[in-house]
Amino acid sequence: MKNKQSIRPSSPEKGFSNVRYNILLAGIALIFIVLVARLTGLQLFDHAVLENAADRRSVRTLALPAQRGTLTDRYGVVLAMSVPARDIIADPKRIAAAHPDFAEARWAFLADLLDITPEELRRTIQDNSDKEFLFLKKKSPLSLSRAVSQLHLPGISQKYNENRYYPLGEASASLIGVTGAENRGLSGIEQSFNTVLRKDFGVKKIRKNARGGVISVIQYDAPETAPAIRLSIDSVLQYIVYSRLREGVEQHHAQSGAAVLVSVNTGEILAMASYPSFNPNRFSGATSAEMRNVAINDSFEPGSTVKPFVILEGLRRHIISSSTLLDTRPFRVDGHLIRDVGYWPALTPTGILQKSSDTGVSHIALAMPSDALVKTYSSFGLGKPTGLGLPGESTGYFPFSRHRWADIERATFAFGYGLRVTPLQLARAYATLGACGVYHPLSVTRLSAPVYGEQVADPKLADAVIRMMESDVLPG
Repeated sequence: MKNKQSIRPSSPEKGFSNVRYNILLAGIALIFIVLVARLTGLQLFDHAVLENAADRRSVRTLALPAQRGTLTDRYGVVLAMSVPARDIIADPKRIAAAHPDFAEARWAFLADLLDITPEELRRTIQDNSDKEFLFLKKKSPLSLSRAVSQLHLPGISQKYNENRYYPLGEASASLIGVTGAENRGLSGIEQSFNTVLRKDFGVKKIRKNARGGVISVIQYDAPETAPAIRLSIDSVLQYIVYSRLREGVEQHHAQSGAAVLVSVNTGEILAMASYPSFNPNRFSGATSAEMRNVAINDSFEPGSTVKPFVILEGLRRHIISSSTLLDTRPFRVDGHLIRDVGYWPALTPTGILQKSSDTGVSHIALAMPSDALVKTYSSFGLGKPTGLGLPGESTGYFPFSRHRWADIERATFAFGYGLRVTPLQLARAYATLGACGVYHPLSVTRLSAPVYGEQVADPKLADAVIRMMESDVLPG
């Protein structure tokens, strides 16, 4: 029988000790502590830095364009509206890095869309190879934009823009005006109402993943909505007035002309036209003369158009009555001969207006104080700003502060010399007379409520002058 042997636990392997084991554990613990400390530091102290770095890589801020407001006539017919468009943009640096062949079909097609040759496109890109942003074509229609997108060319991108469309074209161009870069008003009503029509962009902030997909929308501020502005203009009258004005200027070989139509009851501008004009939908080649609003920018000596106001003042001062017979033969004042284009020995006030007699109104003016006509003309708005707020309006010239007048100056002032007025000022004066002496502030926007004017002349006398003017087609 074999001897029994006791079983003893085996001893640790040679080379391994508790000391080394403890060192290993301590090392692991130290690494863990360092990691925890680092993570804690990042969370507590470097959180903002890390978040900003992550945002720079993944967050994008997009500008949301605000569409420019619409302009309509008094009945809601559109006079100016915005149509979505796109700017075609190149990144010359990126394109150069791709070493494109500009003769290749896609690049040649792009050149054709831009109305240039492939060689011109190549030269444009290469001459700006140090830039990362270059406009190739601004305000392109959406049909062209879609064609460019389908080419999938490297370094070619697009940006939202707007085209402004004017249905009446040249008939309303000088009054409505045009817009330029960033859809800012450059002239006319587009400029004077720019702060109302052009609103601030909105903002959309998004977070993207590594593949460019949108993960979330962080911020969304919608763009402001610009209101539509209803003008006082009647689009039908505007077109008719412009057409007749153009015919008149061309028929008489004049340099320019203007026509203004005002509502005598409200002071609203129903039509305002200038000629020559331009196409506001394609105005890049328009001259300054074509873009000029003659009705407000130009002034002239009004001539015989002021004679009804001389008659009115003569009636008010009882110098004449409606039946007074005035000597209208030629006569001299300060050595200067005053005579009419025809010979009429005597005329009534109605006859003076019918024949446009310089001698007749001169006799009336010389019978009143030297400042009388200055006050009369001024009360009807001559020499005063109209307050419409349209850019470039002239006030003309008016002798408000003049005290010494020679007799010949007083006489010629009665038939429109010695002052300068704009067509709009003259239209306002006649509208006031037509309203039986009620002066209404002019307005280029439609009035929602009646505006009560100021009575600047005796209504009975004003009505008497109106009847004289109406009988202008009858024998004097």
